[in-house]
Amino acid sequence: MPTTHRKSSPRIGSPVRGSKTGRPIMVALDLLGRRAALRIFWELRHGEQMTFRALQEACETNPSLLNTRIKELREVGLLEHEEGGYRLTAEGRRLMASLGPLCDWAEGWRGA
Repeated sequence: MPTTHRKSSPRIGSPVRGSKTGRPIMVALDLLGRRAALRIFWELRHGEQMTFRALQEACETNPSLLNTRIKELREVGLLEHEEGGYRLTAEGRRLMASLGPLCDWAEGWRGA
């Protein structure tokens, strides 16, 4: 029976999409570039917790994909699950805050 290879969470120092060296910025961009990853951050950006079903509905994605992304984001310490649902960790909130300038740039770029 053939073995299926599951793509694991990106790790600093390990090859990722676009980088053989696994530099931190490339690992972060690989992780955030995965389908639905940024949407999860967006939905949790205000700090409240969301249940799996609420997050699935808000992200407009299927449960399999959402489970995969949640697992990856938890493995790298950006998302946590507590009673009541999922929320960003302190590191996840730092990442979300760091995306603010990029968002501002994109709005200006849109108008250029």
